[in-house]
Amino acid sequence: MTGAFTVVEPVMGTVASITVIGERTDRVERAIAACVARLRDDERVFSTYRDDSDISRLRDEGLELGGVDPRVAEVAAQCRDLRERSGGRFDAHWRGWFDPTGYVKGWSTDAATRAFDELLADGEIEAVGVNVGGDMRLRTAATSDHVWRIGIAHPTHEGELLATVEVVDGAVATSGTSERGAHLVDPRTGVHLAGPVSATVIADDLTTADAWATVAAIAGIDDLDWMPVAPLASGIVWEHGRTRRFAGRVEVSAFHDALVG
Repeated sequence: MTGAFTVVEPVMGTVASITVIGERTDRVERAIAACVARLRDDERVFSTYRDDSDISRLRDEGLELGGVDPRVAEVAAQCRDLRERSGGRFDAHWRGWFDPTGYVKGWSTDAATRAFDELLADGEIEAVGVNVGGDMRLRTAATSDHVWRIGIAHPTHEGELLATVEVVDGAVATSGTSERGAHLVDPRTGVHLAGPVSATVIADDLTTADAWATVAAIAGIDDLDWMPVAPLASGIVWEHGRTRRFAGRVEVSAFHDALVG
């Protein structure tokens, strides 16, 4: 029987949980260490809470993109593209300076999870899931029939699930007000979302899922105008007890939440 274990490490102001379906060999341990190291190095570059980060120096010292880590220019270009594609529902410059917080966690997790490429390719492990603050990049070896079953928590009813999804190789991300309160801001107006609102996106990679979950949450239940340009597989938008589900850029159901009292 294939073993399974989970390693938990603090990173990016939250925790990263790395679950491996396979044996805990030295090679696997090195991959885990490389995964965590990449997450922490990206935190060093992109954290808005560290005065010495490249992002903070870009803001505080008036540096140009050419004067900081090249990863910043890469992410900045992708954020500009996302702003255009989302119709301004995502904007890393809404504060007046570059803050890619809503983008970089998914992007970094995708990069960090590549530490397991060879282990998956040669079948040393069956699968690996990297969960950073509740957003997950899930991978399965081509030779394995493992399926990740992910429960999406109900935004306002603790212990209840809004839905369950199955993923073989992909990503799941949720954005909303249930965990951190009114922290989301519509960059087009500068107004905080009062909520309750939640959006979950399932996509091929966490960069896409994380960014477009933010877009969907900002847009809310009645605005699906962003969907035709979104590179996503499926998702759920929930707001004030109403739910809309979509797959392949097409809405597949809409209903009122029976759990709302």
